[in-house]
Amino acid sequence: MGMIVAQIRQEIASVPYYQQNFSNDGQRFVAWYLRRVLLRDPVATKDDITDGADDKQMDAVIVDDEERRILIIQGKFITSASVDGEPLREVLGAWLRLQDLPALQKDCNERLKLKLEAVRKALEDDYEVVFELLTTGALTDAAKADLKAFADKLEESEDLSASLQLVDEDTLETRLAEAEATELPSLDHVIAVDPDRTLVATVANAQTVLTALPLRECLKLPGIADGRLFRKNVRQSLGPNNKVNRALRTTINGERVKDFFFYHNGLTAICNELRIAADRKSLSVKGLSVVNGCQSLSTVYAASERVRSDPAKEAAMLFRLYEIPDRALADRISINTNTQSAVKPRDLRSNDKILMGLKRAYEARYPDGYFITKRGEERPADRDIKKTVDAAVLAKMLMAWHCQRPNISYNEKKLFDEYYKTLFHTGYDPAGVFALNAWLLAIDEAWANLTLNDALKAGRAYVKYHLLFAISAIIASVNKNPASVVVPAATLKAAQQPGEVLPLAATCLENAMQAALNNAQVSGRVFSPQNWLKSLASVQGEQLVAGTIAGMLPSFPNGKALEELLRVPANALAARWTAD
Repeated sequence: MGMIVAQIRQEIASVPYYQQNFSNDGQRFVAWYLRRVLLRDPVATKDDITDGADDKQMDAVIVDDEERRILIIQGKFITSASVDGEPLREVLGAWLRLQDLPALQKDCNERLKLKLEAVRKALEDDYEVVFELLTTGALTDAAKADLKAFADKLEESEDLSASLQLVDEDTLETRLAEAEATELPSLDHVIAVDPDRTLVATVANAQTVLTALPLRECLKLPGIADGRLFRKNVRQSLGPNNKVNRALRTTINGERVKDFFFYHNGLTAICNELRIAADRKSLSVKGLSVVNGCQSLSTVYAASERVRSDPAKEAAMLFRLYEIPDRALADRISINTNTQSAVKPRDLRSNDKILMGLKRAYEARYPDGYFITKRGEERPADRDIKKTVDAAVLAKMLMAWHCQRPNISYNEKKLFDEYYKTLFHTGYDPAGVFALNAWLLAIDEAWANLTLNDALKAGRAYVKYHLLFAISAIIASVNKNPASVVVPAATLKAAQQPGEVLPLAATCLENAMQAALNNAQVSGRVFSPQNWLKSLASVQGEQLVAGTIAGMLPSFPNGKALEELLRVPANALAARWTAD
């Protein structure tokens, strides 16, 4: 039994959360993975687990709107035996069932029924589908062959393309170390190179090697399968169904595989120590890590049989290797060599003149504040964290408050694409940005104490913006103009005294969802909280409850004082920004 298995067994046996919320070690194992590796919070983890009778080989289901993917996990907690092809056939069965959602939803358990409603909506929005076989056992040779065959079948399907990833003991150990931000064992390796196709130089005091590395030699690099080779990369493999990875696979499998070198940008790797053989035919490296090229190497590894075939014997890629013992410099290299990663609409807007104008205005108004426009940008140490605003978060807040559409706030792609000009305006009041951020910070700080049911607690990424919307709706109703939107800057005083407002917003959302759940049960429909939060029905329900709460305030013990706190001047009420 490996160390990681012993650790898992000890934790699921001794931590009350696993013992009290899950009925067997299989469920506890999957829950452990969600909590410790994927860093899901306790409420979300319990919501994600679908294991049990009629789970249809889906032990956990996560619809991840940030990454736009559906993650379906099949867990096998095996401490001694090897794993044959049966779990893989179960994954294949789950994939086949997923292609007929009505039939699957009819026969599955209640927990999975709720998840499938969210899956249906995500599939309509073209989310990537990822299956993970999570196991502590070792695959037999036959099972390894099945894994490749099944993975190819899922990837190449025109009906429902998906990727299949094995998360075994080695991968678990690596991912846990990453989640805990602990240092992994050093990867040492000897790389065979052709001296006639290799350049050695010293650049900025760093020993540097550029070579045309055969794809066959790439397969020998350690740590590809379990991800250890990419531990300093800004992200791990996106799976074979990523658009770029599909194109790489097509080239490898095509007739022009020998031209792969010309179609590819190459790999960038760093190491702590580099020694070049006297005949220049090999490189001995210690602390090897690929900082740019994770997608490429993962795709090459997945096509290993083709890479080893005769047509691919001349195929190579550019390989850049730097000897960088300085950890801080290594981290900067990792970030700056990944600028060609998939570009999102938010990235395309990061230097837009309107966004840059908002940044200048905000930082001029709040000199100790900071406005982040780019992904990965960090707050300077001398700026106040409570006055730091991220453009992506601001877009979500503007959609929830000014457009009164928190159901769209989750979709960053739409916010920076079709709604960009609606949301970002030249001359927008920096005090409004500050006030919105103050409300969101207050929601985050009060989160643990807000009275919300588990379904809402599990959807924190959505619920925060619904609470922000509920606050705006209650304030508008208190000011006798529920069809208008209160200018955020006029609510700053209330945002700095949120103690009594936030519980009202939580009640507003909770009651609206309960009403929707009751209606669904009366009509015999499956109710998905995640889908409801993404629908216009949630907005309409919250507006109705907000008006009721505002009307009842005078009867509350502190109602009159709260009304005074929420009252704004008539000129602080404006029309809703149209977003639908």
